[in-house]
Amino acid sequence: MSSKLKDKIAFVTGAASGIGKAIAEIYAREGAKVAIADVNMAAAQATAEELKAGGASAMAVAADVTDEAQVNAAVDAVVKAWGGVDILVSNAGVQIVHPLEEFPFAEWKKMLAIHLDGAFLTTKACLPHMYASGRGGSIIYMGSVHSKEASMLKAPYVTAKHGLIGLAKTIAKEGGRKGVRANVICPGFVRTPLVDKQIPEQAKALNMSEADIIQKVMLKETVDGEFTTVADVAEVALLFASFPSNALTGQSLVVSHGWFMQ
Repeated sequence: MSSKLKDKIAFVTGAASGIGKAIAEIYAREGAKVAIADVNMAAAQATAEELKAGGASAMAVAADVTDEAQVNAAVDAVVKAWGGVDILVSNAGVQIVHPLEEFPFAEWKKMLAIHLDGAFLTTKACLPHMYASGRGGSIIYMGSVHSKEASMLKAPYVTAKHGLIGLAKTIAKEGGRKGVRANVICPGFVRTPLVDKQIPEQAKALNMSEADIIQKVMLKETVDGEFTTVADVAEVALLFASFPSNALTGQSLVVSHGWFMQ
């Protein structure tokens, strides 16, 4: 087992599957204690048991990231068990697609609540522990290429992902003197259940075949026609979490096979 994150305590939301699980796994491999925070407690417990079976320290906590009381209770449980929080990965997310004029207001609010309120609430809960420890910490938001760019049918998603960059910059300014960094990972399309669900939805909305949605919409602008992988994203999460100074803060890093280039 490597040790880039030896003795660090990580709180990862949406960590029972997909990108969040890959981040939890790489953090555990690098020596961190990892809290698997997820709305699906059974899946969170299963992931935590997998990590423990591999020799890591892990625990599962229930966390609907839109519920302040649940978020606070989850963070408190981790602090009680392990003594603090050094790394927050705000990763929980969903996707809903409609043309704007057909977007139900309730679904707009749900999208912003999960992506933006969730980032705010988890940060608010973790930040005091990072300050109090004297060790500082790393806050990582899961943005998207849609933090930089737009696609049709995704108004609330694009809005929320853009908003995460502003939040990270603010936290970077506020936390810098206490050693807290804040950064955003901006993946391209990652072949997760979230993306698989979008393929038939977009095919229907755009009157295209599913194959054309993949090649002519999702992967059209990549340099190699490849999906970004959960492992690609996890490597960036490791970089942000393990970076040794405040030099890398307030930044957003795109990992997209060249789909979006800054």
